[in-house]
Amino acid sequence: MTGTGYSGETDDREHYSNCVLIWFNTRRTQKCPARQVNLGQPVVHDERSAVFADLSVEEFHQVSDYMTKIPGMSISTDPLSPPSVDYLYMIDLSLPKKLDVLNHLDTNGPKPAREATAVVFHGMNNNISEYVVGPLPNPTYHYDVTLERYGREIPLTARPVLYNCQYFDSILDLKKQYEAGTVPKIIYKAVVNYASLKPRNKPTGVGPQQFYAQGERFSIKNNHIVYLDWSFAFGLSPLRGMRVFDVRLRGERIIYELSVQEAMSVYGSFTPNLMLTKYLDGSLGIGRCAYELVRGVDCPYSATFIDTFHLLDTGVPRRLRNSICVFEHDMGRPLRRHFSEIVYNSYGGLANSALVFRTITAIGNYDYMWDFIFYQSGSVEAKVHATGYIASSFALKDNFPFGHQVAENVTGNIHTHFINFKVDVDVLGEENVFQTKDMEFLNVSMPWMPERYTMIPKVVEKQLQTEQEAALRQDTKTPRYLHIASNKTNRWGHQRSYRLQVFIYTGDHLPESQAEERAMSWARYKVAITTQKDSEQSCGSLYNQHDIWNPAVDFSKYIEDNESIENQDLVAWVSTGFLHIPHAEDIPNTVTVGNGGGVLLRPHNYFDEDPSIHSADSVYLAPGSEDSCDSNRMACLAQETCSPVLEPFTYHGFKVEARGKN
Repeated sequence: MTGTGYSGETDDREHYSNCVLIWFNTRRTQKCPARQVNLGQPVVHDERSAVFADLSVEEFHQVSDYMTKIPGMSISTDPLSPPSVDYLYMIDLSLPKKLDVLNHLDTNGPKPAREATAVVFHGMNNNISEYVVGPLPNPTYHYDVTLERYGREIPLTARPVLYNCQYFDSILDLKKQYEAGTVPKIIYKAVVNYASLKPRNKPTGVGPQQFYAQGERFSIKNNHIVYLDWSFAFGLSPLRGMRVFDVRLRGERIIYELSVQEAMSVYGSFTPNLMLTKYLDGSLGIGRCAYELVRGVDCPYSATFIDTFHLLDTGVPRRLRNSICVFEHDMGRPLRRHFSEIVYNSYGGLANSALVFRTITAIGNYDYMWDFIFYQSGSVEAKVHATGYIASSFALKDNFPFGHQVAENVTGNIHTHFINFKVDVDVLGEENVFQTKDMEFLNVSMPWMPERYTMIPKVVEKQLQTEQEAALRQDTKTPRYLHIASNKTNRWGHQRSYRLQVFIYTGDHLPESQAEERAMSWARYKVAITTQKDSEQSCGSLYNQHDIWNPAVDFSKYIEDNESIENQDLVAWVSTGFLHIPHAEDIPNTVTVGNGGGVLLRPHNYFDEDPSIHSADSVYLAPGSEDSCDSNRMACLAQETCSPVLEPFTYHGFKVEARGKN
């Protein structure tokens, strides 16, 4: 209180003073810092991660200029070019060979030449060619790698009409019979727009928000991220989508490459369109559909956002603003904890704070949310969740074996979702083995009562030797523990390894007797282990949807040569996903809850103990020390309150941003 106001006479019986109290908050809440200091991080940014960086706007233009000036070729960059011309369809980074990259990263060897892949549709010759162009930033050479990559040329190059459960040879045939009155007619009536996502009620509130009380604990520099003990390079392929490289924990490489590879769906329906529908999203471009993320919905409001660029059927580089988000997130459950009331009266625990690297791709009707999550326990998780609109068909009486009616005249059709991740794990180097572990019951006699027997579980271990042996099919029982292991051991004498724990809820894979199956043969396997080859970069290709009966990449060929996988550089191709039988609650949108899958990479005897025990976030309570901040920072949180610094809400997703030359 700083003062009072007084008015009126001094007669106590007739006049009263009017007292005005004015309060000032002399202690303003300080703003939260942007970045936490004194983290004591053992890892730092590495400029050499630039070998994995996506192409810059300038590099796109340099490659485009070079391609349009090649003597003897007349290549157009106009997306509206007629199909008879040669058209520059796509430019993307051409990843250098792994051995060259490792030589650069691990022994300070020369930096690999930076090159791009240019995809040209040759309209006059009716074929597609892929060219490697380099070196960047000032290209001087190009060469055709189509035969090297696919072993053949890539060609550029009717269904009947269905109305109300009847097939007709042509539209004219339908029109003739319709006008003659020989076809039962469908009478149109206006219906409610079930697909609208406009709120049914006016939004009135804001849900719980997280913010950084002591600032961000991660940093981003160019295409490199450092978070506590983790570091990795990142990128966004216009075809495949999200990917990270050179993932290290405390400076040791755990993963060379973790990347989205393909998303595939097979539909069931009575209608001619959906009964033949098999989507291979990698042929459409998963990464090209990573549009702007909405702050506070797609990602936490306090997330850090990153722009990406691509040149895929756009003529010039297109900017996808805020298409990646990065944030540290409290998962809402402890990573570990224990309360002891007996003998050692204490509590120890650790909140499960992890770094999330996310993008969301809206590929036509479906939206896929992709997460790579980095935990303090040394685990890395790759997850996908689906939302968006279901693909549907007109509700016909013969269509219900293929789905449920979900709205007026609308059938939601049964379909599968198969997702593939590439996991190039390097456990203490490139010479690894693939092991499985499971259990079986053993009938043993009890030493103190030999006449009595009991069944006890025992560990069953096996080391697989060849690619075909390690191709674990969807329709067979799979061991519960799958490991990529080093021959080096931990303190306790066990081989140091990382476990692949797959979360999969898919339906059945398309029978191999179907001609189209070879274009998606990777989905035969829950996990397939192959030796690393630079020529086997992806499980699919840009062209598999286009020529589905004669695919440019048939993943099963990777396994046919049945190479040894003992003490080799190994790659795990992991399939996950879910079966979707649409129901009324998929209107207007499918929700992410329960619709997804993923793979978790967990250390298994890689360390001598849980690495999170060294986390600065650990909390320990003992009798008499409950209020001490020495081993419980939560006790002092109320004293360290700050107000978050919030970015203003913006959204530019409806603008198409092309980047011309500067």
